[in-house]
This record gives sequence, C-alpha cells and structure tokens, in this order.
Amino acid sequence: MYGARGDEYAPCPMRRSNLPAELNRFVGRSTEQAALTALLDVSRLVTVVGMGGVGKTRLALRAAAGTQKRYVDGVRLAELAPLRDPELIEYALAEALDLTDHTTRPPREMLVEHLAERRVLLVLDGFEHLVEECAPLVRELLEQAPGLCVLAVGRRPLRVAGETVFPLAPLAEADAVALLAERAAEAGAPALPGAAAPHGAPALTGAPGRPGLPAHGSDTAIGSGIGVGGSAPRSPVPARPGAPDAVRELCRRLDGIPLALELAAGRLPLLSVEQMLHRLDDRFRLLTDGARGALPRHQTLRTAIGWSHELCTPEERLLWARLSVFPGAFDLEAVEYVCGGPELPAERVLDLLGGLLAQSLLVREDTPLGPAYRMLDTVAAYGSEWLAALDDTERMRRRHRDWYMGLATWCELEWFSPRQAEVAARTEAALPHLRAALDLCLELPEDAHLAQHLAGTLWFAWVGCGRLSEGRHWLERALALDSGHEEARLKALWVLGYVAVLQGDGTAAVAALHECGERARSSHNALAEAYATHRMGCLALLTDDLPRAEELIGRALEEYRALGELNSNVLMGQIEVALARAFRGDWDGAGALCREVRDICEERGELWARAYALYVLGFSALDRGAYAEARELLTEAVVINHTFRDLVGLVLAIEVLALVTVCQGDPVGAAVLQGAAATLWDAVGVRLFGSVAFDAPRTLCQRRSEEALGREAYEAAYREGQALSAAEAVELAVAARPDPTTGAPAGESAPRPFRTAKVGGGPGNAEARRLPHR
Repeated sequence: MYGARGDEYAPCPMRRSNLPAELNRFVGRSTEQAALTALLDVSRLVTVVGMGGVGKTRLALRAAAGTQKRYVDGVRLAELAPLRDPELIEYALAEALDLTDHTTRPPREMLVEHLAERRVLLVLDGFEHLVEECAPLVRELLEQAPGLCVLAVGRRPLRVAGETVFPLAPLAEADAVALLAERAAEAGAPALPGAAAPHGAPALTGAPGRPGLPAHGSDTAIGSGIGVGGSAPRSPVPARPGAPDAVRELCRRLDGIPLALELAAGRLPLLSVEQMLHRLDDRFRLLTDGARGALPRHQTLRTAIGWSHELCTPEERLLWARLSVFPGAFDLEAVEYVCGGPELPAERVLDLLGGLLAQSLLVREDTPLGPAYRMLDTVAAYGSEWLAALDDTERMRRRHRDWYMGLATWCELEWFSPRQAEVAARTEAALPHLRAALDLCLELPEDAHLAQHLAGTLWFAWVGCGRLSEGRHWLERALALDSGHEEARLKALWVLGYVAVLQGDGTAAVAALHECGERARSSHNALAEAYATHRMGCLALLTDDLPRAEELIGRALEEYRALGELNSNVLMGQIEVALARAFRGDWDGAGALCREVRDICEERGELWARAYALYVLGFSALDRGAYAEARELLTEAVVINHTFRDLVGLVLAIEVLALVTVCQGDPVGAAVLQGAAATLWDAVGVRLFGSVAFDAPRTLCQRRSEEALGREAYEAAYREGQALSAAEAVELAVAARPDPTTGAPAGESAPRPFRTAKVGGGPGNAEARRLPHR
C-alpha cells in the first residue's frame, strides 16, 4: 500500500503477514506451542479445537508467527467469525490474501489459481458456524495448491481428509496462576503474594511468562486493564490481594480457562481473591446444577461470564447486550448511536466502555482511524442471549444497520473530497458491518429498497476500491427483489451495469443499463437516465466503438451539467471522452479535457479520477516524445491506483509505462513490466478488454523490446514479470528509472502509437492493429 504525503506517495513495504500486532505477553503453553509447531511440519491441515475461551486463537497465532520463515509467500489470517452469509467465505479468504479480482469467474477459481504455486500458511479462525461450506473449500484448496498449509481454529473439526486435530485443554495450574498474576498486574490490582511485576522475574508459582501475540480473534481476551481515556478502577480502597493458596484455589475453581481467568483478573482491583472465591462459590452453586446438559468446563466458563455479568452495573449490562449486534470492531461514535438511548445516554457511553474494557470484556485496538473496540465472540454470545431476553434484538440490528447505511452515505459524498483515502480506509474497516447491514436488508422483505439503496450507494467501494466481484454479488441479490421503490432500483441498476462493464460482461451490462434507461424515462428520472447513458458509452469505448462512445458519454455530460451533478463519476466521463478522442488521434483535445479534470481534482482533493487523468496525460506526453514527463505522470497514476486497489487503472498505467521504458532504452525493464501487466490482466478480465485501441501500446512495446533483445531474451524477461505480485509490480514500476546515459537513439522519432490515426477514424494505428495479440 502507499501512504499520502501531501501530493506525494511513498511506497510501504509489502507485508508477508497480516497477523495482529503484539499488545501483551503470551503466558505459558510452551509445551502446546512446541507440539503445534511440530505438527505444522508434518501435516498440511491442522485444526485447533476446544471450548470457547480456552485460548485457541491465541495459541494458533503464536504458532503461526513462529513459523513465518517457512512460508516464502507469507502467513495470512482470515477471520470468519463475523460472516453470516456462507457465500462470503471465498471473498473473506481473498481479502486475507490481499487479492483483487475483477473478473466474472467464481472467487474459488481465483483462489485456487493464486495459491497453486505458492507456499502459504493460511490461518482460518472462527469457522465452526460455517463448517459445512468451509470444509469443501479447504479440501479443494489443499488438493490444488501443494504448497498451501492451513491452520484452522474452531470449536469442532473440519473433518477433511488429512486433517490433524489438535485438542486444546485448559491451562495447567502453574500457567493458570502465572496468567492470573500477569493480567491482574496489568489491570492495576495489588501484586499477588509471591508474584513479580508483569515483566519481572518468576510469577507466583515460578512459571515464567513468555512474550507473545495479543489475544485476538474469536475466543481469547486481552487484559489491558486500562479503561477508555485511562479510567481508573472504581474501588476507592485497594482490596487485600489474598494468600497464595487462595490464588491457586481460584485458578482451580475456574478450571484453568484463560478467558475466565482474565475476567477474574479484571475484578482484582475491586475485590480480594478471598472475596472473589466466596462470591464465585455462591455463583457456582446457583448455576451449575441448572445446566445439566453442558460439560463441566463449559459450565465453568458460562458461570464465570455470568458472574462477571452480575458484577457489572445495570448500565454496563445493557451496553454489553447491545454491543453484541456488532460483528466486528467498532468505534465510539457507532456505539453512541447504536447503543444509546434514554436508558443509556450518549454522554455515558465512554465511561461504560471503559468499565467493560477494564473488566476484560472488551478488547481495544489502535487503528490508523483511531481507537476501535471488539467484543470477544464468547462474551458477545452471552450478551446476545440477554438482548434476546429483553426482546430487543431486531430493534438493535436495525439501529446497527441504520448507522452503517448513514456511514455509507457519508462515504459516498466524501469520496469526492480530500478525504477520499480516509473513505477507502473507513469502508474497509466497516466491511463486516456493511455486510451485516446488507444481510438484514435482504432478510426483511419490507426493506428490499434499503438493500438496493445500500448496494448502489457503495458503488465507490465496488468500483474504486477493487471489490467488483463482491459488489456484483450484493447488487444482483438486491435487484432480485421487488422493492417498489423506483429510485433505489434505478441506482442499483446503473451501478450493476457499471460493474459488469468493468468485468467485461457486456451482456449483463447491456441488460442492466437498458432496464435502467427504460425505467428512468418512464419515471422521468433524468439523473438515472444520464448514468445509464454514460455507462453504455463506457461499454462502447471498451469495445472500440469510439464515435458512439464519444456521442453517448458527451450526451450524459451535458445532462450532468444541466442537473448540477459533479462528482468522481462525472469526471470519469470526461476522461473517457478524452480517451475516445485520443484513440482517434486528437491528442490535443484529449489533453485539454484531462488537464481540466486534473485541475478540478486538485481543487477538490480527488485522487481516484485524477489517476485516470494522469494516465491519459502520460499517454499524451509519450506521444509527444516527452518520456520523462510521461514517466512522472504514469508513476503517480500507478501509485494512486494501487492505493485504492483499482486494478483496471493500475494495469492500464503499467502497460503504457512499459512502452515509455523501452522508449527510454530499457527493453528488459519494459518486458518485465509487460509480464507483470499480463498477470494483472488475469485478475481484471479480458486482456485490455479485447480492445484494439487499448492494446496498441502493448503490441508496440512488445515489437520494440523483441527487436532490441531477441525473442528468447524477451520471453525470459517477460516470464520474470509474470512471477511478480501486484505489490511487487508496483514497487518495480515506481523504482524503475532509466540510465540517463541511454535512451532512444538520437534522431529517432517517438513511437507515437496513434499519430497516424485521423480524428473520426478507426481506433489505433495500422501497425498496432496488424500486430498479433499475445
């Protein structure tokens, strides 16, 4: 990814792992960690199973982090617990692997292709509720990708051939006492007898703590002990910590379950160990007899969570229940809206969050967008039961949906602003919630119009942030319903048409856009009709019908102006007209249009459309023979498109940058870039949309590079480029600089791919049209 520095962008190193950052120490489990690590040496599928709260995720992440050097293509974590729709499993895996695919092929096919020749460890966390759909996918990936290893984490096995099941038991007494002592100290409790400070010498029993990863994921808590805003423990008088025997007895009574121990540690600033034992004994007698169908340790965990629930204030309990509707990390503003009300005033939410955090019922995560909070699945499930008992689940799910629909609306408006990069980041962070909102809208027949509205509003996430395939999934599901709301349906139709155009699916695009145009005319919706006309023009551009493209998009632009519509889509229309003119030989006209777009983008802080304007301006500079200028413009376009995960813009810019590279005297570098672009096209769809006009730079670059290198050397460099990932291709494109002592031979004219074409004539030049497609 790339980070903004004013108008500049700096490449960040490609991450081989997306495992969470370390927050507190990993305590105990040395034997289990060694055994799990050894299993990964001999089995390609290892599943860590155990009850909720036993520390499965924590141990799996620790083992995965310790084996990273074995996997040259990385260790990737896919969190499946937030998913409701089984069809989203494949999209979640693609997201975890940093894959972007614009094609119409099933995501499973793309996953298989990507993993086929790579050595990767894939950690699947929280799959148990999706096991029927997850197991066949894991089986197929393992069969088709011999270098893939899977470390699964759940409450039951996948039951796939070759699976090695690793049952995880609760902590041994020594480790349990060490964990309790460490987390109690983090929570600000008085030191337990015989225990050292958190990072000091031996814990109470002499079992050393071990540095590790943060508790993260589906079933393990992080005992940070620090409330929101640094809230202090609420007891004004420190309680007597307790004797060593009492500490051991508390750990035994909690059956060595890490989550139960961390919840207890969160209470030690308020109660002594003896007080906790007394209250816990009462709680055990009250509850354990009633759950005869549960296993003893499940009873213990449920009892510990229930006891923590009882010790919360009434407001904290209510917030706990309401927070259970969040499927992923959430921020303070979302909690204030979704969970606030007469019983929970918004101004109280911050303090209440601090109380839950101090008791290890919440996890805090520091993100680039600010602090975020997460409720562990086991804790959330308990809260969900209380929410259901209050008969408030549907209302809270609707409030959750309404907040994230509002966020999507804000993001759509702010996409055309200096906050565009922030919008992309917020959309990515909110993806679990947006999926839950779409699920709810589709689940309730009376809310079909909201599903269509939300799926259409997120056009910038589907088109501008590299999620075409998932966007089409939601748009088609929403449009399959009869909403009775014409405006929502029209927007979803033109967005679906836009997505299908970029996927190279002309049939689906024409069907959606034709329906949109007809219905828009019938309902006198001039704006929806303009968008449908615009996207039909975009389809004409990609299929080389340049006069029709210019006519249709020009008509749409006139309608936008009449209606006062100005946004990134409108600017893209102007860029598309510029391309149609450029491909017909009018580079001056194309350049004028794109300079105007660039000026508007600079004024508004818009980056996404700016990248496409820079692509055309770089192309124009190449046509003039201004290679250095072309490289500068195209390099910036490459960086912006990669930032937004826009593969279409990225690969187009790299194709022209390859031609600039050979013109500057580096045929090897040009061939490598061409190979990298070929791999990217596999994820975009039909190579250069099947367009002769878009294909002209590639064919000209290939011919010039082969003439300079010879066929064999060209093919070798091309294959080198094919092996690059998208991030590696971007790093190469940005870093590539020609040797100033070399370049095009003196007196040789620029290639000028379209110079021979006449305005109003066919696409591309005659030489390019005669060159064979690769």
